[in-house]
Amino acid sequence: MVIVGAGPAGFSASLAAMQHRLRAVTIEQESLGGRVFQYPRAKIVMLQPATLPIVGKVKLAATSKEALLEFWQGIERKTGVKIQYHERMEEIAKTEKGFLVKTSKGSYETRTVLLAIGRGGTPRKLGAQGEELPKVVYRLIDPEQYRNHRVLVVGGGDSALEAACRLAEQPGATVTLSYRGDAFGRAKPANLEKVKAAERAGRLKVLLSSQVQTITPDAVVVKQGEREERLHNDDVIVCAGGVLPTELLKTIGVWVQTKYGTA
Repeated sequence: MVIVGAGPAGFSASLAAMQHRLRAVTIEQESLGGRVFQYPRAKIVMLQPATLPIVGKVKLAATSKEALLEFWQGIERKTGVKIQYHERMEEIAKTEKGFLVKTSKGSYETRTVLLAIGRGGTPRKLGAQGEELPKVVYRLIDPEQYRNHRVLVVGGGDSALEAACRLAEQPGATVTLSYRGDAFGRAKPANLEKVKAAERAGRLKVLLSSQVQTITPDAVVVKQGEREERLHNDDVIVCAGGVLPTELLKTIGVWVQTKYGTA
């Protein structure tokens, strides 16, 4: 079997395949941990007790991203489970005997494919002029590198609010949070309170009902209503979610149903 992804689900599946002595290969486009690896430095991860194949019962409560990755890496070394990193799945085609999985480094014939690709998807882009500039990134890893920088964070979910608050704590940082909606309806109450506190303290500027129009090497133009504002800027961090590989899933026979309206 081919396991695609080495986040929590893919890593557990890799251990299970090893436990049952299956002929399996695991490919991961980045590093062990998947989306967890992309979390900002020192982010607290909420966990529940679980049972891992080979390892057994695991009891971890709230812990840091680094501690969790170190725990997983220890299991990887102890068990000897093999994961092929920096190998991206690009295509899955049906064959008479199963599937042909094509990757950035080769191809695999297999009877079974396990997709453990999570919900992050490919980062959603803004479509703004200048978005291809190197100053634009799609996740926050180390807030300290933005000391004394002028940073624009774009998004209205928890990842955007958390990033903006972490950046606002950095010495000398000037931070603006832009969101196209008129309220942060999807965010956790604790993150909302942190944003309000940072705004009251003058460490964070919030622009609701706003959209990024243009990005240049030293500035960003943001439109809010009928008014456009030019902000002096060094970095743009887009936290607008991901685009799921829906067309790829449909091509390989996964049924996808889209629903509209209120949940």
